[in-house]
Amino acid sequence: MPEFRMIDAGEAKIRVALEGSGPLALMVHGFPESWYSWRHQIGPIAAAGFTAAAMDVRGYGGSSKFDGVPDFRMEALIGDILGVGAALSPDSPFVLIGHDWGAPQVWNTSLIHPDRIAAVAAMSVPYFGVPQVSFDLVIKQVWDDKNKFFYQSYFREPGRAEAAFEAEPRRFLKGFYHSISGEAKTGDFPVGQPSDFPLLEGLNPPETIGAWMSEEDLDYYTSEFTASGFFGPLSRYRNHTRDWEFLLPYKDRKIEQPACFIAGDKDPAYSGFGMIEDPIGRMRSVVPNLETALVLPGCGHWTQQERPAEVNAALIPWLTSLKGRAL
Repeated sequence: MPEFRMIDAGEAKIRVALEGSGPLALMVHGFPESWYSWRHQIGPIAAAGFTAAAMDVRGYGGSSKFDGVPDFRMEALIGDILGVGAALSPDSPFVLIGHDWGAPQVWNTSLIHPDRIAAVAAMSVPYFGVPQVSFDLVIKQVWDDKNKFFYQSYFREPGRAEAAFEAEPRRFLKGFYHSISGEAKTGDFPVGQPSDFPLLEGLNPPETIGAWMSEEDLDYYTSEFTASGFFGPLSRYRNHTRDWEFLLPYKDRKIEQPACFIAGDKDPAYSGFGMIEDPIGRMRSVVPNLETALVLPGCGHWTQQERPAEVNAALIPWLTSLKGRAL
């Protein structure tokens, strides 16, 4: 296990798993995960000559919990990232690596604070610039107005999803992880149901969800969410409009730092739930220094957990190339 440190990031105390020394490479996880989702990357990144740091986002694991939905807005999460960076790399810009919700966090931190972020890598969720409208409006037009189930609509009402998931955290996690993994089959994630369909009833994973997620791994995640609950993690989905309004002043900027992107071709987040053609091509207009872009055949949403060897084979050389250049 890496060393754990509680870092005062300003508004929040952030638990960080640490290994190695050298330039800081800070990893930011997504939903529903923790620092542990980077367990296959921490050692190799440290061995490559970096301070490998994987944080628990606020509301998760050992990090601070908050009671209000606005406490989990993008602006606050960016503040936490900068606070951790100030503690671990006070004198030098650092590298950010993010997956799932961690990807928008690292993209937008890089966009707004290019003086602090030397380079950025993201997995699963591409960057297309500040959107023209809030994703809340997209959800309404594409799913809600047509009475179609969409998991983010199910998450919208505070308390509803929390009650279901906290009653059976292991069942939810196992089902959710499987449903958008590379092993999932059509129908494993509920689609085509009425909009008020209870998500948990539609998640029916096989007894074993894949070699990438062992029973011990699932035990760890279950223990973390049993302790933390789901309010903070779910509240990310309740801040789309706040986040959009916060980001609007930066709509004409590009992410100019060296960048890396890795995703799976079976990941619905990569293609914008089927709404985006050629995501990597589209990214290049707003991430002009996208140096590494890899799409893994047959890989689902949990990129660095499902395919750690292939992810590390792309990520580590890119990180190493930054020394003497961006770092």
